[in-house]
Amino acid sequence: MKFDSVDKKLLALLQDNSKPTTKELSINLNLSVTAVYERIKKLEKGGVISKYVALVKKDKVDKTFVAYCHIKLVQHTQDYVIKFEKEVANLAEVLECYHISGDYDYLLKVIVKDMEAFREFMVKKLTSISHIGSTHSMFVINEVKHTTAINI
Repeated sequence: MKFDSVDKKLLALLQDNSKPTTKELSINLNLSVTAVYERIKKLEKGGVISKYVALVKKDKVDKTFVAYCHIKLVQHTQDYVIKFEKEVANLAEVLECYHISGDYDYLLKVIVKDMEAFREFMVKKLTSISHIGSTHSMFVINEVKHTTAINI
């Protein structure tokens, strides 16, 4: 999909804050309310905008311990991959899961209350998934940059 400068600005505004009304966006973009509404609908129908969400502050919900876990499967058979992905998708503590290249097969972003909760997650949930050969975890010391916005 091709984006003109107005589409790019509209997407930047919505990625920064999706709460403004169409009227507020129209003032910011110097367009009519109808034109802004139609552009948003076009972006939604085209799959560019997939959904709208509220971003929750980790410290306000007592989930400040962030870890990244590398996972290596014992084998790379289709059955093992499908089973692992299905099971890890059901773990509430896992915010993101990527099938990656390199020494490990998967990278998970895990968020829990503290180190004790992470240990419990590892022992009772993650390592109970069959076909995991090994894991390697890293813990976030300080969040330097965090954004959900994609520069267009």
